[in-house]
Amino acid sequence: MTVKIIMLVLFFAVMLGVGINCRKHATDVNGFVLGGRSVGPWLTAFAYGTSYFSAVIFIGYAGQFGWKFGIASTWIGLGNAFLGSLLAWRVLGRRTRLMTQHLNSATMPQFFGERYKSNALKIGASIIVFVFLIPYTASLYNGLSRLFAMAFNIDYRVCILAMAILTAIYVIAGGLVATAVNDFIQGIVMLIGIVAVIAAVLSGKGGFMASLSQLAQVSDSSVSDMPGAFASFFGPDPFGLLCVVILTSLGTWGLPQMVQKFYAISNEKAVEKGTIISTIFAIVVAGGCYFLGGFGRIADIEIGAKGIPVGGYDAIIPSMLQNLPDILVGIVVILVLSASMSTLASLVHTSSTTLTLDLIKGHIIKKMDDKKQLLCMRILILVFVAISVVIAIFQFMNNATFIAQLMGISWGALAGAFLAPFIFGLYSKKTSSASVWVSFIFGVGIMAWNLVAKSTLPAVLQSPINCGAFAMIVGLVIVPVVSLFTKAPDAKFVDDAFSCYEETVSVHKSESLGD
Repeated sequence: MTVKIIMLVLFFAVMLGVGINCRKHATDVNGFVLGGRSVGPWLTAFAYGTSYFSAVIFIGYAGQFGWKFGIASTWIGLGNAFLGSLLAWRVLGRRTRLMTQHLNSATMPQFFGERYKSNALKIGASIIVFVFLIPYTASLYNGLSRLFAMAFNIDYRVCILAMAILTAIYVIAGGLVATAVNDFIQGIVMLIGIVAVIAAVLSGKGGFMASLSQLAQVSDSSVSDMPGAFASFFGPDPFGLLCVVILTSLGTWGLPQMVQKFYAISNEKAVEKGTIISTIFAIVVAGGCYFLGGFGRIADIEIGAKGIPVGGYDAIIPSMLQNLPDILVGIVVILVLSASMSTLASLVHTSSTTLTLDLIKGHIIKKMDDKKQLLCMRILILVFVAISVVIAIFQFMNNATFIAQLMGISWGALAGAFLAPFIFGLYSKKTSSASVWVSFIFGVGIMAWNLVAKSTLPAVLQSPINCGAFAMIVGLVIVPVVSLFTKAPDAKFVDDAFSCYEETVSVHKSESLGD
């Protein structure tokens, strides 16, 4: 216990130290929100990765989908790496950085407002961001509480308050730069931790081959009659696996807390390096989490009604870790704490800046100078953290839903609404503002339907995971089709927006062979 407490105190001290040290970078709105658009490749890549993977992944998704799909759940992590990281950086990174700077937009709602020349779109998007980031934030606390209860036997509410207060302090103090630096430190912890934990867990079962052999002998007729289904290449439910890959990989393309990382990239080399670093990070962390979760069925865990583990899917990973040596348990706690705090920091930073710049400034408060905007953002960080804490405690005490379902609702609504309008906004001059509204309404509408009356939906869409994946795919069809039949955007305005891609730059021949 002493070792674990010392590790925890050191971790907290470093996080606070970084926040206080980075205050000089958060003295104006540009510094607080975008870090002066000068964040390098390592910080950007790690900020992207650590915002991507949290306790929701390590505790919720790895446990639930490892149980459902077996070793095939590793495909989810690889999808996150190559579709959610590598391809996202290639397709969105450079164009996002160029157009957002050209349009002088610092948030995703602001991008929609400037790109589609619609103040109403900006306001609508900012409301969606605020409302649907809250369930995701609540899910972060829940996942962490499981681990703290196992390692320290600490009351859940104490865990929530400690994590929320610490994160709020360093985000309020240092803004984006403090968040990015802490993300880098937390990312290093995650990389080391996941490798050590996988090695320890599998060695306790006789190694990889022995563990795989045990998994091949597991059968569950309620899931599949195929022998060795949980050790097979695509698992017992390939379609369900595909839906999870789509939601968790393609979904990042439309999440404001992820896409806004591209706004602050410093230069071309940062894009190239960041792409590689981010992909490798995702392979190790996401691939490792889902790989570990795939062996959940051979862990010493009690099975309850309907073949679901006692304590729910969120209890699987903690059960796999509870017999590890104290030093490894301490590493796991810091690992998941790092993952959760980095994501929480990104969420509260995104939400507070979005509400301040896109909803309050110029609408509720007509005149706001830099100091007032910074004060408003910092107050909203506290408000956002407080609301998410209340929801997290209520959800835990009432056992309202699983972690993965909370995340599915949040990701589905945000990515279902924003994914298509954002991509087409970067690549197509013909996209109309009406098509963006239809995408907003459809993405939010179908996820709200799933939340309040899922039994009335077709069976395949009653899962928030499947429904969220469906919302994203349909959005990619809705936007171009609706644009064909609605008022075209002003050609002169759109040409000006896209002119940032046409500017000529000169580079050394070491970077380009030229003609």
